Amino acid sequence: MNDTTVLHAAKKAKRDEFYTQRVDIENELRHYKQQFNGKIVLCNCDDPRESEFFKYFAENFEAFGLRRLMATCYKSQDVDLFSLGTSEKAIYQVYEGDINGNLTVDDDEIGVHELRGDGDFRSVECIELLKQADIVVTNPPFSLFREYVAQLVKHDKKFLIIGHQNAITYKEIFPLFMQNKIWLGFGFRRNCAHFKTRYEDVATDQDHRAGMIRVSGVMWFTNLDVKKRHETMPLYKKYSPEEFPRYDNYDAINVNVTSDIPYDYDGVMGVPITFMDKYNPEQFELMGCSDNGIVADVYKLPHFKRHNEPYVGGKKLYKRIFIRHRRNPANPVHANSASSASLR
Repeated sequence: MNDTTVLHAAKKAKRDEFYTQRVDIENELRHYKQQFNGKIVLCNCDDPRESEFFKYFAENFEAFGLRRLMATCYKSQDVDLFSLGTSEKAIYQVYEGDINGNLTVDDDEIGVHELRGDGDFRSVECIELLKQADIVVTNPPFSLFREYVAQLVKHDKKFLIIGHQNAITYKEIFPLFMQNKIWLGFGFRRNCAHFKTRYEDVATDQDHRAGMIRVSGVMWFTNLDVKKRHETMPLYKKYSPEEFPRYDNYDAINVNVTSDIPYDYDGVMGVPITFMDKYNPEQFELMGCSDNGIVADVYKLPHFKRHNEPYVGGKKLYKRIFIRHRRNPANPVHANSASSASLR
């Protein structure tokens, strides 16, 4: 069972039991520490008794300057980590800091409350907890990612959540990138993560970890500010029609590698999805995505009927993000660039 098969199986079963490691949480959260000061944090897709998210924030409550920490899960209180949600009652937990001054998170300092329903993040009582929160941090079900993000946006919440790379091009998600309502966080090493899970691990010996499964294409999605989002990507390639051919079905040129984006081309360019990890909205403008048809009609060539897949010379390519340069004082044209008119 490979990564894709695992994700498809989870989607089909509507179960996504991928439990995040502490080290991955620590590596990402350290980039946002100041933004949590005085905030109420909610982890609403986590077993409060097992969640590394809840444990991390509880143990670092004072260091982050939190006001309150809450966690809910989908009807699972059994000691077994993968209980399949068979318990009778769902609970939520609340932690408001070290009360007795021993610098330890004690059981009697954590408030445990029963939920009337099953703890689904879409339930009325869980939405009420969401309304109290300032920032949501969790690993939501991949199969419900669209619905989960839509809820966060509807309630205007700050968030830092885990999702799969494919979610970038969802027709419900990509417009949020275009509107600067969501972007990618600092990320996992090589965009891969090992999760505690009940699924069988078929990773190679080098990547194998007992009791875990390796999933590629995993990313952090957020609307918290992150330094890398403001870093200008250095560009060295000069445009040539031979190296950057035009699509058969889009009025744009094809760029196979993000680092090869030509600095002197002002028209629309199709780049790999991996570009989004380097995307700086002050340097580039998002124009659309080939995978879901979110691209202005002006860039679609009417004689070609299959618009969603990008084609070059009759050959179908993998999905592309359409971008173009922003030209402003903060992002000047390269000194060696030619005028855009001569390149079109």
